Amino acid sequence: MSYENILLKKEDKLSIITINRPESLNALNAKTIQDISAALDEVNSDPSCRVVILTGSGEKSFVAGADIKEFSEFGQEKAEELARNGQNTLFNKIENMSKPVIAAVNGFALGGGLELAMACHIRYASENARLGLPEVTLGLIPGYGGTQRLPKLIGKGLANELIFSAKMIPAQKAKEIGLVNEVYPIDELLTKTKELANTIAHNSPMAISKAIHAVNLSDTDKGFDTEIKYFGELFELEDKKEGVSAFLEKRKPNF
Repeated sequence: MSYENILLKKEDKLSIITINRPESLNALNAKTIQDISAALDEVNSDPSCRVVILTGSGEKSFVAGADIKEFSEFGQEKAEELARNGQNTLFNKIENMSKPVIAAVNGFALGGGLELAMACHIRYASENARLGLPEVTLGLIPGYGGTQRLPKLIGKGLANELIFSAKMIPAQKAKEIGLVNEVYPIDELLTKTKELANTIAHNSPMAISKAIHAVNLSDTDKGFDTEIKYFGELFELEDKKEGVSAFLEKRKPNF
């Protein structure tokens, strides 16, 4: 399948989705959201793909924000529709993918760009990355899940500070507060992200899929019961049998 605003590359068990609008610092517009969503559907249905990497083209920007020109004249009804459709089409889809999605944040991740990174399961960033939610400077608030995901990652107090102040923080600060997992030089970012992705890709895809869902419920009253249920279900699957057999036979499992 061909895409207008993204590039999709498959490497063994990995799929790399690159947002490709360098002329606008990879800003999110409706077409880009649709392209990423369709690419996610494609790789999620591909049994050879175990892990997805999401990044931006160039060395300046992951996603510099939403394309403000698209919604500058919206009223309340259309604005709510925009936020709801965006969350259902892309951001919630990423969070609930059956395969891990790793964000390789290669520069600016602002507004919708940071919300996109936060929807991913893991975030690596380049040293030149700058992250923030500047919506209040436009008289708005984040609309793609930013007010909900940021407090879960860094705590309510720090989330309030970043949202209310609209300030950008450097990658190292983002790591210190738990917003990103690791920080690397820009020329090493994708290599390091692939190394992590390949490590994950060799583990049980069924177990990882269950783990994603269980972790997503960790702040609800369903979390513990879900973990117990999935733990039991996995005992009936071939991945568990292969994993335990490999351990007992002192060999690497073949999932």
